[in-house]
Amino acid sequence: MNVRTPRDPLLPLFPLFPLLVAPLRARPGLLLRLILWSLVEAVPALLAGHLVARAVDHGFAAGHPLRGLGWLALMGLGVFAGAWGTRQAYPLLARVVEPFRDDLVRRVAAGALHQAVAGQPVDASGVSRLTLQVEMVREAYAGVLMVVRGFLLTVGGALLGMVFLAPSVLPLVLPPLLAGLGLFLALLRRMAGAQRDVIVADERVAEAAGAACAAARDITACGAEDGVRDRLAERIDAQAAAARRLAVLMPARVLCLAVAGWLPLLLLLVAAPGLRSGGLTTGAVLGAATYVTGGLQPAVRSLIQGLGGSGLRLAVALRRILEAHPLPAPPPAPSTRPRASASARPAHDVVLTAVTFAYGAHAAPVLRDLDLTVPEGAHLAVVGPSGIGKSTLAGLICGTLRPDRGRILVAGRPPAALSPADRSAVRVLVPQEAYVFSGGLMENLCLLRPDAGEDEVTAAVATVGAAPLVTRLGGLGAQVDPAALSSGERQQIALARAYLSPAPLVVLDEATCHLDPAAEARAEEAFARRPGSLVVIAHRISSALRARHVLVLDGDRAVGGAHHEVLRRSPLYRDLVGHWSDEAPPETPPDGAAGDDPGAPAARGGTVRATLPRSRS
Repeated sequence: MNVRTPRDPLLPLFPLFPLLVAPLRARPGLLLRLILWSLVEAVPALLAGHLVARAVDHGFAAGHPLRGLGWLALMGLGVFAGAWGTRQAYPLLARVVEPFRDDLVRRVAAGALHQAVAGQPVDASGVSRLTLQVEMVREAYAGVLMVVRGFLLTVGGALLGMVFLAPSVLPLVLPPLLAGLGLFLALLRRMAGAQRDVIVADERVAEAAGAACAAARDITACGAEDGVRDRLAERIDAQAAAARRLAVLMPARVLCLAVAGWLPLLLLLVAAPGLRSGGLTTGAVLGAATYVTGGLQPAVRSLIQGLGGSGLRLAVALRRILEAHPLPAPPPAPSTRPRASASARPAHDVVLTAVTFAYGAHAAPVLRDLDLTVPEGAHLAVVGPSGIGKSTLAGLICGTLRPDRGRILVAGRPPAALSPADRSAVRVLVPQEAYVFSGGLMENLCLLRPDAGEDEVTAAVATVGAAPLVTRLGGLGAQVDPAALSSGERQQIALARAYLSPAPLVVLDEATCHLDPAAEARAEEAFARRPGSLVVIAHRISSALRARHVLVLDGDRAVGGAHHEVLRRSPLYRDLVGHWSDEAPPETPPDGAAGDDPGAPAARGGTVRATLPRSRS
């Protein structure tokens, strides 16, 4: 299996340069401190050759060994100062690298969640991207920052020292240095392609292994182990082949080091007699050699090894992350048109027209040709047997699922086509398994309304019945550990969060199933009084009795209307009321009255209409 991908026409780091320097530009104070400590770190590279020249010319060669040792001692102090500068620079670099890594994690996680919410196929390679590639970028970015910074400081200090010590040696040093670096940059492009092949192969192995693990039972049941194993072995072999191609290119870095690091020293030694006869002292020649061996060579070696290793991993892994999760488009310019008045805004109706949805191309539709209108201000309870499509309907209304056919409009716009921010402004969904993250309780409650004041949060908590929980946790300033909360406690936090949301539509998808009946009633009644619309996926008959309108889903039909109307028109609803209530089921209407009502909706195979009247009491 060939995992080669098209080569980028540009050098791998150049297109990413603005992104890589952005963390430094965003922290000017930190950058200034880093530059100052870096200058301290460059002291040995700048002074080493001068001190060696003085130790030889004015000390050992002049018959004053103690004076020579004194100059070398100064060089030792310079090394100590450089080490102290390095010690101070490392924590500053960490303060640049860690926020950069956090931004990547947020980008990958947000992209994966956006795909899931939009109903797109799950990207199994996202696990590799979030774990392997993000950590690879983090470590490589730190390494590249250190290597490039060290190279610039050391080479710059060494060349500047040569200018003041012996300018005549620069023609012997600069040409091979530039030639070796140019050769390395040319080689870097081929190495980047090979490194990209390795990362793509890693992703494909992770994707194949994840799919095989997820379908292990089906694979075993169908006896397809051999075929799956062979396909996975092909991916692993391709990964190994890509790694071998990269390994073949790595030794070529030695040639670049020989040209840029060792050739200047060779030329300097060959030219030494001529330099001496031209008036250069022995100490100056040794000082220039010190600049080459103690400055240029280590810096070039670190640069070639760093960019040839960490730099390639950084460029390729970061490019893969950006390909999967592109940079967000700039926000549109603010409109200069006057805002519409409140009376002119579109009603926040929920309108489903001929909606059909199935979980898979060959699966039977869960909903077929469903027409439903929920006017703004309505309170609708959706009931039906388990697995009939109630949560599917909630997902379609909220935009977490996309219909196979038909149209869904919430406030005049398709929810699945909205950005996450716009979708959150239109509706809020509280699922059965409530989401609570580790952190402050206030942060959890204000997730959908960051500007909410403490008084507003306290009022919302009390309204939905979560005040005792907040008190037990230690108040709004408490820290929350989701694992220490029960399912019902997490639901109470999620309900208060949804109540605070500015969205005019609230969808409770069995969001109170872990609460006792009294707590459930208090929460639902609070949302019923809240301005806007409420759709409740009911799991108790009490939820349907509290609602002004009921929608019953079954395998053949959908019936909507007030409670007494649905009782008359839906045998399934009468049966559900009889099973869910401690009271005796209502008396069945006379033959022909139930199911044969002329105004009853058509069967699921045709067009189902469940249009609720626009009213708000």
